[in-house]
Amino acid sequence: MLVVATLGAPERRRGSSRRTKIDAQVEPEPTPVTTGRATVITVDQPFSDEREAASWLTAAGEDELEHDLAVLNRALHSFRMVSADPYLAPVGRHQLLVARIGYGVGDEVADGLWTQAQELMVPERRQRRAKVLAPQARLAALLGGRDHPLACEELALRARLDLDQGRDREAALQVLVALDAAIAELANDPTAPALAERLDELREYRDPVAAAGQAALEGPLNEDERAAAVTALERIEAALRARAVANAGFA
Repeated sequence: MLVVATLGAPERRRGSSRRTKIDAQVEPEPTPVTTGRATVITVDQPFSDEREAASWLTAAGEDELEHDLAVLNRALHSFRMVSADPYLAPVGRHQLLVARIGYGVGDEVADGLWTQAQELMVPERRQRRAKVLAPQARLAALLGGRDHPLACEELALRARLDLDQGRDREAALQVLVALDAAIAELANDPTAPALAERLDELREYRDPVAAAGQAALEGPLNEDERAAAVTALERIEAALRARAVANAGFA
């Protein structure tokens, strides 16, 4: 069960419908923002007594929170579809203001109350292998026009998000397009000589990824089709890391 509540900021009243602008203060105070609370309640396996609940809470942590975030993000994705809002994004662990896990009785947890709970501290950010080398330097190069983003980078990020959120069919289709874009773009990139072996490797994945993409058009993927998409995406990410190394002058 998922319960969502709006919290926080005082209501911002709108002016006359005829007014589209109002005078702004020269040094305005920070504007209060609305926050929300999402509570994921497991109701199919209730605890037999408080001792069992307390024992579960002692061992609970980031794994349980990751499961609950997946529940929330499935709901957000569904709302994104029905509202046709392309800007509605999933929620990541490091976007949470507060993360609590606990247990309660009856309507307690639906109202943000607990019999017992603990707050989870944000773990040290685990760097994904797909992160480029020296991101600050790359960002400066992009903003300064000394480097340019590749279409395959964005497509690979979208595929990774779909995979992480369990949308295998969408991921397979994204990987197919990302792979084609990566082969074309990296072959014409100034770093192409340093990426020759990686480009050959990516070309070898074209047929199995195309098969996975075709299967995705018809229905769920089987294990081999999903594995082909996952592995190809990992190799695209590796090639992009190698490009970053080459651009940084380390290869």
